Amino acid sequence: MTQTSDPATGTSADPRTGTLAFPEGFLWGAATASYQIEGAATADGRSPSIWDTFSKTPGKVRGGDTGDEACDHYNRYGEDVELMRSLGLAAYRFSVAWPRVVPGGSGAVNAEGLDFYDRLTDRLLDAGIAPIVTLYHWDLPQVLEDAGGWTARDTAYHFADYAEAVHARLGDRVANWTTLNEPWCSAFLGYASGIHAPGRKDPAAAFTAAHHLLLAHGLGNRALRAAGAQSVALTLNMAPAIGPDTQATLVDGLLNRLFLEPAMTGRYPADIVEHARQFTDWSFVADGDLEIISTPIDSLGINYYNPCFVAEGDGAEGDPTYPGSGHVRFLAPTGPTTAMNWPIEPAGLSELLVRVSREYPDIPLYITENGAAFDDHLVDGQISDEERQAYLDGHLRAAHEAISAGVDLRGYLVWSLLDNFEWAFGYGKRFGIVYVDYPTQRRVPKSSALWYRDVIRRNGLVV
Repeated sequence: MTQTSDPATGTSADPRTGTLAFPEGFLWGAATASYQIEGAATADGRSPSIWDTFSKTPGKVRGGDTGDEACDHYNRYGEDVELMRSLGLAAYRFSVAWPRVVPGGSGAVNAEGLDFYDRLTDRLLDAGIAPIVTLYHWDLPQVLEDAGGWTARDTAYHFADYAEAVHARLGDRVANWTTLNEPWCSAFLGYASGIHAPGRKDPAAAFTAAHHLLLAHGLGNRALRAAGAQSVALTLNMAPAIGPDTQATLVDGLLNRLFLEPAMTGRYPADIVEHARQFTDWSFVADGDLEIISTPIDSLGINYYNPCFVAEGDGAEGDPTYPGSGHVRFLAPTGPTTAMNWPIEPAGLSELLVRVSREYPDIPLYITENGAAFDDHLVDGQISDEERQAYLDGHLRAAHEAISAGVDLRGYLVWSLLDNFEWAFGYGKRFGIVYVDYPTQRRVPKSSALWYRDVIRRNGLVV
């Protein structure tokens, strides 16, 4: 068979089959998060999380929606795994709910809570699907928030104990572990702007939370390794900041470098340390913390949705999510957008992958989330979502371009497998490649799911 290929990357384009092929062994999968899909909020000893409290606070979540039932994945996981198998997924990235496993936040481990993840893991393996476990996707036990949450140093140590407990049950079957998902969101959406749980609005608390989240990652990494974990990763949400140097550098620092550099180099970016001194003296950083935080990882997960376009601001208060950003103006999209009003910019993904690969050439990369919300409608039992299909196609082409440029990208996990509870937007935004009819909990694969199935089968895109 005649192919043109790049021997350094393994990517190829077959002129006879018309396939833009990904490297052999490229990992195709999908991702979800516990609070967004599990439901069963009080089942089998689970305690409230910060999202249970936040979603039940009037005015915090659109429509007053909560994750009490969500997609009822806790009871319907078998059906969902069969869906994954039918789509040909090789991997499923799910998160464990800390309040299920350690309802008190620390101390006693709840065996019944772990039983669910036991059953899920076994069902995945029986279906030939590799489980990828994320230990923290934002659902902190409320009891720990009552004791200070991520502004309390003890929370990081409790996380390491929790990580060890989960590994003790699942580590004989789960090879791939992720400590945290998107610590930027936890710190700055949760503690600076307050638009996510726990809903605090305190810039100093946000920087403190960011450090303790990173410390939790490092401690959790070490606990997992000591227990024999095969592979440990960290997942960051990242976005290119595009605009004048002064503004773009600040946004890039607060969004990307504040988390990437400590984890990879053991240093905080000097410009962001100085910027943050208007809010904090950094006294929460103890001797040895950065050495713990920078404990080597086996891969880095990148969640990408869109770039961030900025311009010079008027010096007013600025966006509270980016403390001290009064001189930054965040620009509205000028081109196509998703239902979240996020710009559709696949080139930003290839730019980001090439940048991270250039700065940290020795770390393998995975796209651990990429996807889009659109206004999907069930018509005659089917959902035709060509916009999502085009979005995914464009971003996979951008990923292929990055691989061709030498990036060690080893997998792609679409966000999300199922429509779900979309945080402060409730059930009003649908990211799934599988439609969920919430009143009946019926699952219907969208046209994008069937398209993705074909991408997986051919390990590539149609040229």
